[in-house]
Amino acid sequence: MNETFAEELPLESSSPAWRGIKDVLFGSTAGMVSKVFEHPFDLCKVRLQSQVLDARARYSGPIDCLKQTFRNEGFRGLYRGLPAPIVGAMAENASLFLTYNELQAAIRHWNGLPSTAPLSLGQLMIAAAGAGGVASFLLTPIELVKCKMQVQMLATETRALHAASIAQTVPSRPSFANLQGPFSIIASTVRQNGLRGLWLGHTGTFIRETGGGAAWFGSNEFVSSLLLDRLAKKVHRPRAELSKKDLRWYELAFAGACAGVAFNFALFPADSVKSAVQTEGELRGTKTSIGEMAVKMWKKQGIRGFYAGCGVTVARAAPSNALIFLIYDGLNARFP
Repeated sequence: MNETFAEELPLESSSPAWRGIKDVLFGSTAGMVSKVFEHPFDLCKVRLQSQVLDARARYSGPIDCLKQTFRNEGFRGLYRGLPAPIVGAMAENASLFLTYNELQAAIRHWNGLPSTAPLSLGQLMIAAAGAGGVASFLLTPIELVKCKMQVQMLATETRALHAASIAQTVPSRPSFANLQGPFSIIASTVRQNGLRGLWLGHTGTFIRETGGGAAWFGSNEFVSSLLLDRLAKKVHRPRAELSKKDLRWYELAFAGACAGVAFNFALFPADSVKSAVQTEGELRGTKTSIGEMAVKMWKKQGIRGFYAGCGVTVARAAPSNALIFLIYDGLNARFP
């Protein structure tokens, strides 16, 4: 009986069902940890993106945004809206890794290749783009809630200042108690715009995730391949015998960091327009399409407007995505 179990275990461990479970669990874990680390910087990015159309900028840059947020809202303010992105990061990474690996399997099947056959970088990027497209449908509602929560305090301050100027009184300081939670935002969005309203800004998310997914996985695979080529020469072994499991932890982290920088820089304008569309209702009480918003931002600040908050985003992307791939690849090596 023990011999039979030992023979069946490798088959079960490599089955599509087990592979799918691992992708979901490991991807969710990696996404959750990285999001806790990066959330203050993401909040800063969204607030910088949301002020592009303002007559007078509230923040002079990312450092000023972080300082003002901490001074006015405290440590809690830096993590405003965290539950939504944690759920989003778990859903995003689980769906990305799951779909990415399943699309790789489909490409091998369509081309009559063995299940373990390596794919070209182009084929991997096609699978990555498809994975990003699928993830965008899950992400848009979650990011809508996150972005609205991240600018609520700004909207409350603006209304308080406006009311005080009319009454000629000192504006009251906004309180967290007056802000909506994620479920209240979902309910009000559905009440005002129906279920379709939860996918406001989806075009921007789809463009970002499709192109960004190709850049994300493609960069990671490319850098990992270079590191494996280097390792093969160093240990005098055929390259085909080596995999990511043979790389050291800091090499996995480096490949992940490169992937994060490539993803965030490549499609950042799409993310900027998406964030502006999703926060316009909170800040200005208006509604604009993706195309109209892109034109407005171009007329207001040109190419610079599309990259508001890019610096802080790319800076936090390196350590954050290093964590994602380090955790995901590490767990895969630990539980094959």
